[in-house]
Amino acid sequence: MGIKYLDGAMVPRAVARHVDHRCEPRVDTPAQAAVVWLRGRRHPVQLLNLSASGAMFTFRLIPHIGETIRIELSGHGDVSARVCWVRDGHVGVSFAAPLACAE
Repeated sequence: MGIKYLDGAMVPRAVARHVDHRCEPRVDTPAQAAVVWLRGRRHPVQLLNLSASGAMFTFRLIPHIGETIRIELSGHGDVSARVCWVRDGHVGVSFAAPLACAE
């Protein structure tokens, strides 16, 4: 029995957040590109925000919730991350290890 993942399309976030539960502040990165490696394939993405513990980016594919991916971040190199949520072409991930500096 292998690892089972939830499909991002199966986890709708219908209710808007009214409280920010994140631990670190996010830095908006509207003009920053990154590369996501998913299932052995390279995908250019647009990074939207970044913190020491995670990131949000636009992505045309729907990765599985809990799936491990690799992100090439300018100034940080290759970073291992886990998919936390997927919604409307956006993906939120948490990093396996905190970044030294997210700015």
